[in-house]
Amino acid sequence: MLLSIHHIGIAVDDLDAAIERYSVLFGAVVEHREAVVEQGVEAASLRLGASRVELLAPTGPDTPVGKFLARRGPGMHHVAFQVADVAAELERLRADGVPLIDEQPRRGMFGLQVGFVHPEATGGVLAEFVSDDLA
Repeated sequence: MLLSIHHIGIAVDDLDAAIERYSVLFGAVVEHREAVVEQGVEAASLRLGASRVELLAPTGPDTPVGKFLARRGPGMHHVAFQVADVAAELERLRADGVPLIDEQPRRGMFGLQVGFVHPEATGGVLAEFVSDDLA
């Protein structure tokens, strides 16, 4: 069951410049920053009031975000939905024949469990399930 939108993920070329831009334009505050080696990104979670934006910079051109930037340029990468149990949501969709990127949860930012649904299932938008909220 979906609980809320957890964050919007945005692919960027330069993480420091993007953090500065979001800070100046929107008053965003860095909540957390880390390299997520398994996903090939350096990521920053920014708080904007009660909402969260995740900025993603690739660690190389052959990473998923690196390939995304080469094809589409900077911009919205994914929408993340908070759920109580990522594994259960992935299993539910798999049983319904929904195309998934992740068959099992993996580690995401903050050490939370995440799982991605293939964009072909949603009409072109990459969807992510996140197991917990840090509010």
